[in-house]
Amino acid sequence: MYTVRVVPTKTSDSGAPADYDASQFPAFAVTVDVVILTMSEGRLHVLLVRRGVAPFQGMWAIPGGFKRSPETLDEAAKRELAEETSVDGASVLSQFRAYGDPGRDPRMNVVTIAYLAVLREVGDVVAGADAADAALVPVSEMLNGRIDLAFDHARIVRDAVERVRTDLELTGIATAFVGKTFTLAELRAVYEAMWGVQLDGPNFRRSLMGEDGWVIPTGLTARPGPGGGRPAELYRAGRAWKHGSPIQRIQRNRREEVTE
Repeated sequence: MYTVRVVPTKTSDSGAPADYDASQFPAFAVTVDVVILTMSEGRLHVLLVRRGVAPFQGMWAIPGGFKRSPETLDEAAKRELAEETSVDGASVLSQFRAYGDPGRDPRMNVVTIAYLAVLREVGDVVAGADAADAALVPVSEMLNGRIDLAFDHARIVRDAVERVRTDLELTGIATAFVGKTFTLAELRAVYEAMWGVQLDGPNFRRSLMGEDGWVIPTGLTARPGPGGGRPAELYRAGRAWKHGSPIQRIQRNRREEVTE
């Protein structure tokens, strides 16, 4: 039998080893960047801010900034959302990737933690902090190269969109894009906008209705559209969305792009 003897390391009162020298390691900063996605007029939009300071002054970017020492990453993301865009109350706010390629920021070595935020309704967008302007922009205009973004933000937005495309099949994230009550057409528009496809309305309805509990009728109807006709029924999300999604993407073997 072998006996293992643990020899304690001498430490300072702060908990770090007494001979630890932080200057022996390269310094870098940590930022948070937030991709804010929402549906508007049946199209997928991203919220962008126009940079008011160098570098990339005057260019569009996703909201973000440096993490402060006393903050957690989540706290920093929420603060940057409020300071740069006046946005509060995202239905989804979660980390999805880190970016630390050398040279991604011309000021210094910066590692950014990217967040995905989903908003049901954006309301009035007001630029603040070091942002000169803020606006909702169709994702298709950015993905098609019509709008250039600062830093590596175009890559980050693309990765966020691809993450949502995948999550639509695995989670209930589709319901985060619609209100607490919604029509089936509004929910279908989320899938169509994200995947760049047209889904058959009757088949979509059959996939959601039934005893599985995906959607629950509220007994209410939406306001009639400008063309009149029968008002659409309003539903709320059921508990089944916690375990997945009833809608699966078609043509998995090719990359879908969000198009006009």
